[in-house]
Amino acid sequence: MSEQVTIRDTASAMQTAAAGTRTYTVVADVNVRSGPGTSYAKVGRIEAGTRVTLHCQTPGQTITGPTGTTAIWDRIGSGRYVSDAYVRTGSDGYVAPRC
Repeated sequence: MSEQVTIRDTASAMQTAAAGTRTYTVVADVNVRSGPGTSYAKVGRIEAGTRVTLHCQTPGQTITGPTGTTAIWDRIGSGRYVSDAYVRTGSDGYVAPRC
C-alpha cells in the first residue's frame, strides 16, 4: 500500500519533510501501540536511549510519564505509536506535523 501526497506549497512541504526526519530520544522503556492509547494493541517495545523518528503527532489518551503528562502521541511508523510522555522532544507541544 502506498501513500499519496499532494504538495501545494513547496516551503511547507520542505518544513514538513524536515520535521519528519528529526529524531528524538526515548527516555524510559515504553510499549509501542497500534494507535494513540493504551487500549490499542501492543505491537512492540522500545528501550530507553533509543532514538525514534516522529513522522507525525496526534492527540490521544492522556499519559503521565518521565517527561510529564500529555495527550500527544507520536507516530514512529505505520501503525506504531508511543506516548510523547516518554520521548524527549524539548517541548510540551507539537514538534511534528499532525497526523
